[in-house]
Amino acid sequence: MAAPTILVTAPRACEAIDVYREALESRGWRLLVHPPAERHDEASLLGLVPGVEALICGDDKVTDRVLAAAPTLRVIAKWGTGLDSIDRAAAQRRGVEVCNTPDAFSEPVADSVMAYLLDFARRPGEMTAAMRAGRWQRQPLVALNELTLGIVGFGHIGKAVARRAAAFGMRVLAHDIRPIDDDARLLGARVTALDDLLAWSDCITLHADLRPENRHVIDAAALARLRPTALLVNTARGALVDEQALAAAIASGRIAGAALDVFEDEPLPASSPLRALDHVHLAPHNSNSSPAAAARVHANTIRHVIRVLGPVAS
Repeated sequence: MAAPTILVTAPRACEAIDVYREALESRGWRLLVHPPAERHDEASLLGLVPGVEALICGDDKVTDRVLAAAPTLRVIAKWGTGLDSIDRAAAQRRGVEVCNTPDAFSEPVADSVMAYLLDFARRPGEMTAAMRAGRWQRQPLVALNELTLGIVGFGHIGKAVARRAAAFGMRVLAHDIRPIDDDARLLGARVTALDDLLAWSDCITLHADLRPENRHVIDAAALARLRPTALLVNTARGALVDEQALAAAIASGRIAGAALDVFEDEPLPASSPLRALDHVHLAPHNSNSSPAAAARVHANTIRHVIRVLGPVAS
């Protein structure tokens, strides 16, 4: 029997490929490492998956057509948490197990959100730039305990943000399309409808899974409900936000600004109007960066592959 072939396309797994090589090739399995892209589209994957038994992917577009092109595929091990780019129903029909690492990056992502909130409230970067330009200019600042934070998506990461926000004395509002458990009350968060959360919050942070029903949940109509002083933070999925509408709202002064770590198209196209706006923080899908979290995901991803492919053939 031929040794199983394992295709690795996840950028973070490719960066740490020696970890995977040692764990998987030592079992006699063949490791196929494709030069990483931020996201492989369907066309790219169609040429890579034939003959593969395991796929270690990032946010690649694993469609029914891709699965049909890989009749030997037995397991998809997503590097990380989000599974919205994988057609899980098609995988189930074809007997392909889909695995991930839930709660993989809650702590580093929540830290990133708080960094953006603190920057918004206390403006250290703006004051440093002014001082270096020779301007002694005090700015109107605000304490976090004077602000209301709206959390859209109250899963592991949303709750981690709520814990931090509560420690800073912020008023916390929470919304989720699924029922929110008693953790909201224990964390001091008030559960609200989305429209109320948007209208009452000084800062809104997104932590929802991407589903067909919430694509562009933050559109022009939603942005119109925000306060002119509001900040939008998105470290979840880029397609939750209508980026053109967001850029227009910031450019017109309709809202104060945004902090974005994720985008509908990644890498962010050079033509994006978001690049030209002063009041927008941009990051390359990096809010989850953490050595400890990455090591945990590496180990869990490898365990999934070994568990599904089973013992080494004699």
